[in-house]
Amino acid sequence: MLTWYLVLLPLVGAQISWVIPDNRKRPFVLPVFALVHLALTVALVIQTPPPSPGGWIYLDPLGKLVLLCNSILFAVCAFYAVGYLGYRHRRPNRILCLALLVCLSAMTLVTISQHLGLLWIALEATTLAMAPLVYFNRNARSIEATWKYLLICSVGIAIALLGIFFLAYSTIVANQEVSLVMSSLIADAANLHAGWRHAAFIFLLVGFGTKMGLAPLHTWKPDAYGEAPGLVGALLAGGLVNCALLALLRVYQIAAASTEALLFQQVLLAMGLVSMAFAAVFMARQSDFKRMLAYSSVEHVGIIAVALGIGKGALFGALLHMMNNALTKGVLFLSSGNIHRAYNSKSTQYVRGALTRTPWSGALFLAAFLAITGSPPFAPFVSEFMIVSSAFGQGNHVTGGLFLFFLALIFIGMASTVLPLVMGKIPEDIERTPYRDAVPTVLPPLVLMAVVLVLGLWIPAPLQAIITEAAGLLGGGR
Repeated sequence: MLTWYLVLLPLVGAQISWVIPDNRKRPFVLPVFALVHLALTVALVIQTPPPSPGGWIYLDPLGKLVLLCNSILFAVCAFYAVGYLGYRHRRPNRILCLALLVCLSAMTLVTISQHLGLLWIALEATTLAMAPLVYFNRNARSIEATWKYLLICSVGIAIALLGIFFLAYSTIVANQEVSLVMSSLIADAANLHAGWRHAAFIFLLVGFGTKMGLAPLHTWKPDAYGEAPGLVGALLAGGLVNCALLALLRVYQIAAASTEALLFQQVLLAMGLVSMAFAAVFMARQSDFKRMLAYSSVEHVGIIAVALGIGKGALFGALLHMMNNALTKGVLFLSSGNIHRAYNSKSTQYVRGALTRTPWSGALFLAAFLAITGSPPFAPFVSEFMIVSSAFGQGNHVTGGLFLFFLALIFIGMASTVLPLVMGKIPEDIERTPYRDAVPTVLPPLVLMAVVLVLGLWIPAPLQAIITEAAGLLGGGR
């Protein structure tokens, strides 16, 4: 029953936020319910209830990792939202507060779902809940981004639904018990009809890959990330990507238990390298720094896909990188939102010298850039090192070489945008805005940055145990 409280609690908060009439007071609902959600999450991770009757609901190690990461990220964004909406109190925020909490409920349901049909419903709910958040600024470009996000992601989710239908039909053709519960599918994976199972894996990979933003299925990302507020971008790049990745990991579990594990890994490996190549090309000389972060997201889902394709020891690195990427993207999007507000522009033609105008946000953006590009001693360096060392250790020298080559290109391309942005000279003709760094909008990303640094130096034993158990579910370990 406590597991369901995690899903229902944000919905209660959404109803409360809807009835509060004051734009200034309404945002305080977010951190209150976010903290309670985080506390319940920690309690469930420590003391996990048994599966529900029928096995539809259960918080396994994979779900624990994603739930913990999403709850931490949402809590930080909730506190940031109070400061952010305080600056924009004249703009109605009722729908934003409601949609944020509904999205948290849907993301939570994704993590505890052990039935592919229920998982699909929860994932589609995250898509719908995010749409009004992308449109928050209510201008021509945000409406275009919202429609592109809805159209492409909905098509992807529809393709995934066909994959689920094919998987269910493969159980019928093979005269197996018809079930979409993970435990049954994994147990019967090798006995499912090969043709329908193969088709199901292709459709599920394309469908969930679209939601993740793997290239060339990533075309919704630059617009959605570029036009959404910073806190929404953080949840898109961290929370929603992790939910889509979890859905893909469920398919990976089934593939690992079947005879098609190698083919599934090879396709993931190819899509991962293509994603890194796309990011390397489009990140170079990118003039919109929020769109640059979208291509960075494409890069990092590619890194995770490469790690899943390598398998074995790289699986630990893939799951650790999932968390590291989400938390670091939180810092990048929240600090970039502050910089955007200070300059009233996202163009690097006008945004220069952020360390002078917004010292804290500029410093956080620079530190997060170093972290996300795999620089020590930050957490992404550790997970990326695990992945590339596993590639070379297994004799995948071409994969390891291409991995390092794309990382180098991306570092150079991203640095050419970030360094002038934070360290350049402020243009004399730039618009003067009243925004300056303040505690409510600086402290949340600062806390996340501290976590990213700590995880680069030391992985707590409980977290390491969860990741090891989760990697074991995928057929690998550290």
